[in-house]
Amino acid sequence: MINQQVLQGNWNEFKGKLRDKWGQLTDDDVQRFDGNVEQLVGLIQRKTGEGREQIEQFLGDMTAAGASGLNQAAETAKQYANRAAKALEETFPQAGEQIRQGYEQASQRVQETYEEYSKRMQEGYQQAEQAVRSHPFESLAVMFAAGVVTGLTIGALLRSR
Repeated sequence: MINQQVLQGNWNEFKGKLRDKWGQLTDDDVQRFDGNVEQLVGLIQRKTGEGREQIEQFLGDMTAAGASGLNQAAETAKQYANRAAKALEETFPQAGEQIRQGYEQASQRVQETYEEYSKRMQEGYQQAEQAVRSHPFESLAVMFAAGVVTGLTIGALLRSR
């Protein structure tokens, strides 16, 4: 199966492999890739005469290898981070605890801030909803006027170009 995200993310590396596999592809051909795998497969078919299944198999293998490489890199980075944390803890035992406490405090503050903003957003939405329900015609008139002003502004900007 072709992993489109990996294909797009590693396109510079993959386009060289495509040109190695299918020499009939030009630089222009591989530069035109816009993320649409179907178009890429169709282009390779037209240029090379290769079957769709073989092309999809090659692209699937190529993206699977790319995804595997990304996973390995992430795992290696995680291992290095763990080693660094252990070394820091062994060298400065209190530093590890201070870092953990700082992280917990920051995490708690972020959660509290998110909850506060969420509550304010809900209150604002309820106030707006109540205003519209209690004054539906006035609300409609205000929205119509805002739409007319927006339309006139956009029209004036487009005419000035």
